[in-house]
Amino acid sequence: MEQARSRRAEGSAETCAADARTEAARVPPRPGSGDEVRERAAATGSTRGEHTHSEAPIPRPRLEEGPLGERSVRGERPGAGQGPFGGVPSGNGGRAVVQRASVRGQILDALRTALVEGKLTPGEVYSAPVLAERFGVSATPVREAMQQLALEGAVEVVPNRGFRVAVRGARELAELAEIRALIEVPVMLRLARTVPAERWAELRPLAEATVRAASSGCRAAYAESDRAFHRAVLALAGNEQLVRIAEDLHRRAQWPLVGGPATRDCADLLADAAEHTALLDALAAQDLVVVQSLVREHFAGAV
Repeated sequence: MEQARSRRAEGSAETCAADARTEAARVPPRPGSGDEVRERAAATGSTRGEHTHSEAPIPRPRLEEGPLGERSVRGERPGAGQGPFGGVPSGNGGRAVVQRASVRGQILDALRTALVEGKLTPGEVYSAPVLAERFGVSATPVREAMQQLALEGAVEVVPNRGFRVAVRGARELAELAEIRALIEVPVMLRLARTVPAERWAELRPLAEATVRAASSGCRAAYAESDRAFHRAVLALAGNEQLVRIAEDLHRRAQWPLVGGPATRDCADLLADAAEHTALLDALAAQDLVVVQSLVREHFAGAV
């Protein structure tokens, strides 16, 4: 009797196993199961984990921020030109189109250019949303750029209204020239005594660049090249803090005066640029008297 019960149990187990195999054959593998993954791997010739080492990541489209802050893929907007202040390329309807990755920086550069060229009127209050609409971006990067300009003294915050462009007079310009001379003249004299002549020759292309910018009559272009030249000269002192402070003062000195001309003519700019070449000659010759005189006159005439 025991043997009979054993044979019946074995037969029942074999029957259940056969039924299970039959049922498995009828049911397809679940999505994402090991069978399906192995089938896809066999079809594509890849194995698990290979894509993290051998495949390049899919590049994301470059986005641009358009009117009212919406974003679009770079290159989809037809047309290109100059923005409301000439510093940011524009898209549809003359509105500026700015790459989102550098919106704040481009807006800041455009506003600085507008300040130098007198396109932002001293004493006037400008609203961030209004400027944002003109640039074709959201108000946030414009507000951030204006806050940076406030730190630099170019504008002041007017609560619930916007930012007022600073009003500058001849006295402020004279004070800036005096401070620049106090800082830079001793440095220039030290450099004249210690820097070999061939190092000054390396800066001549920068001096020539200021002449070309002056010839264009563009005050903003000249202002940029002027700062680049002075920055390179002071960099030879090896003091980064000195360079930063001097450039901040230099930038402030380049803003136009109230009631003065929005731009200087080519003759004024060319005369200013010629002093760069003369300064290099005096530095290379270690003529300390001429160096001191040129630097002071150069600062005093930087209008």
